[in-house]
Amino acid sequence: MEADTETLSNAGECSTSTSIQEEQEQCPNIEDCLKLLKGDRDEQRLAGLLLVTKFCKAEDHSSLRRVYHAVGPTFLHRLLRTGMPKPDADNNNDNRDAYLRLSVTVLAALCRVPEIASSQDMLSKIPLILEVISTPSGSSVLEECFEFLYLVSNASSGGILKLYESGGIKMLASQMSSLQDGSHLMEISIKLLQLILSSISLDIIYNDYLPELLVILTAIARQFAVSHTSLKFDALHLLNAILSSKDSAQFLAALRTLSKDAISDNIRIGIVAVLQNRVAPAERLQALFLADSMVSIYGEDWLINQVSANALKSPTPAEMCSLLVLEQSRVEIAVLLNELAYLKYEAPQDTSATAEAIVLKRRNVAVAYSLVEKIIKLISNMSGNDGNLLDEGTLTKLIHQLNETIMVVLEYLEDAKEHGQKKGDDLLASVRIIGSYLAEVPLACKEKVQNLLGYMLSVEGEDEQSPFYAVCFLLPMLCQITMEIEGCKTMASCGGLKSVIDCFSKLVGPDGYAVEDNGCIFLACDTIMNLLLKNDKIQLTVDKSSFVNLLKALAYWSGNTNDMSSMMMAASICALVFDYTSEEALLGRSDFDNTVLGSLYELIARCLASSEQDTNADMDLSEIISAGFSRWAHKYPHIREAIKT
Repeated sequence: MEADTETLSNAGECSTSTSIQEEQEQCPNIEDCLKLLKGDRDEQRLAGLLLVTKFCKAEDHSSLRRVYHAVGPTFLHRLLRTGMPKPDADNNNDNRDAYLRLSVTVLAALCRVPEIASSQDMLSKIPLILEVISTPSGSSVLEECFEFLYLVSNASSGGILKLYESGGIKMLASQMSSLQDGSHLMEISIKLLQLILSSISLDIIYNDYLPELLVILTAIARQFAVSHTSLKFDALHLLNAILSSKDSAQFLAALRTLSKDAISDNIRIGIVAVLQNRVAPAERLQALFLADSMVSIYGEDWLINQVSANALKSPTPAEMCSLLVLEQSRVEIAVLLNELAYLKYEAPQDTSATAEAIVLKRRNVAVAYSLVEKIIKLISNMSGNDGNLLDEGTLTKLIHQLNETIMVVLEYLEDAKEHGQKKGDDLLASVRIIGSYLAEVPLACKEKVQNLLGYMLSVEGEDEQSPFYAVCFLLPMLCQITMEIEGCKTMASCGGLKSVIDCFSKLVGPDGYAVEDNGCIFLACDTIMNLLLKNDKIQLTVDKSSFVNLLKALAYWSGNTNDMSSMMMAASICALVFDYTSEEALLGRSDFDNTVLGSLYELIARCLASSEQDTNADMDLSEIISAGFSRWAHKYPHIREAIKT
């Protein structure tokens, strides 16, 4: 045999078979094996490798090292090349397949040793193994090929990169859809994907292999639905790793085009199975993470959608997912808030362990909060929908669980108040979820809400210099409760009007805060108007500077809009505020000037003129402006000039 021969010679095939048979009849030991591996002839080395497959244990790294150094990488490479199918091959296919099986089996065994698996020699074989898998002959050594790829990839970051650059994602996409559910090959496939995702950015994978990733995702979702082993949780973690990234519009758009049962239904079935059964708390939390991602992608209705007829049969009704998700979210919130309270108020402070634990707990509770808010939104959307997908019994259960959840959150805020804490993203998130629920059920947990309202209006996020977002979150509820005298009294007792005025000024002022829509602006306006209109019954106490800030904000807002409804709203509030002061008093302040007052005069004049010409639109606001003008016109002598002009 020549030293530079690329493939094994066929001349020794008969003698090889004879030698192998003779060796098998004896009781070999490692020394006999090594002697054969160091032989001059190929048939001796082949016999030695066959013995390796017979008696070398996977955990015997010492013997495997000796085998590798004895046979050498060159012979192993030639053996693999010889066994690989060739388009122009016309004979000896049986021998070729035998060489292939022996080669891949030995390579997989040797790669049990980490330093061998991480060698450049093994990394260079990744493209060849991928090529083997793509051929019909590869089916007989598929498990060994996958084992080799996993061991080499797991041994070094270079192995992962080589697998990815050589088309590992394409290979997995082509294989996973046909692998048996729960098989060892499926387990290795998922481990390979975990390795790839640990080193390669999802954005890169989206750009390089988007169609393949969707095929893989479909296969993983099925395993999550059908598996009853640890593979279920491996699939769960992998689904979270892929679906938790919501930054790729291209990926999300492609995902939504897939058949509903391919991913969506299978993931719902898997989540229900995890939450229904006794599993580790960490896995339940992972199931909530996945549910949150699915609702973000498909919308709140995903929680109650019927399972497709083509999907796996699910023994649970459609609404079970929403009930289980909410119940587990409630449990997680109770546990996490209790742990957060301990870490913040009782655990040793200024330690890295405490700080890291707080960050983790806040992240986890944010996911549970997000799911609860989405279920609140689901119920809200369904309240005006005649084709209600949830029966009355299910709605009652959901509302009961929501009440219990909100009570837990209120108690957490109560604890924070007692400890003098009002700054923190966890506190702000707590106010947000309370605001979301009270927007739908404004009288829920009435006594606790009344006691905590002033505190909630003072809560600040980590990056806020003064309360703003907390007030925004509570505005829907504030607008509703101030329609009644009792709600106005609650607001008056805690100084709520000042908080709403400050929020409104930030919303419409020159340094306006970014909000999702103008809804907050009009909610703030309605709340302010509700309070001012009922002032004779509640006796508001507001410092003059707050009214001055409100008037300046109204002037700026109305001066930068062409929307007549906005101007009418601004003029109505202005007309109510003018009852509490006068032209002389305003111009006597150093923080108020004639320009602002002139803008307000022009606003009122324009709205009075518009109300005379218009129809029923904004009629109530027109009446407020007209009635106000008749009450206080004598205190603002220059307003008549604006009206004449």
